[in-house]
Amino acid sequence: MEDMSPSPYVIRGSVSLPESELVWRFTRSSGPGGQHVNTADSRAELRFDLAATDALPEVWKQRALERLAGTGRLVDGVVVVRAGEHRSQWRNREAAATRMAALLAEATAPPPPRRRKKKVPRGAVERRLRQKKQRGDLKRGRSGRDWT
Repeated sequence: MEDMSPSPYVIRGSVSLPESELVWRFTRSSGPGGQHVNTADSRAELRFDLAATDALPEVWKQRALERLAGTGRLVDGVVVVRAGEHRSQWRNREAAATRMAALLAEATAPPPPRRRKKKVPRGAVERRLRQKKQRGDLKRGRSGRDWT
């Protein structure tokens, strides 16, 4: 039976990253790992040309380009994600692809609805002022003026 679980490349809904537009590069990971670390290219770097893709709707693409512009993840319209925390190249590939999909899902999400200012109810204002008055009376009662 074929595995029907969703791939890590799904951004949102039916929109997903096309495998043909993903560019992989593998380098040596830093950190401890014994003799294996000097010979294996296990760190994965995933690149996705956001500016030139046709896989995303135009509105999503513009929104993502605007949001990712100042983060350092976007260089000349290309989004770069790196993963090197696992010793296995395969697990680093999965981590990078999942991170890329999550990053693009967050960057393409619609903006939250604007907050509407509402008038503060009169009861809330009265309660607040009454509590302030009680607190002031309590503090005033602590002074030694009336003690004789």
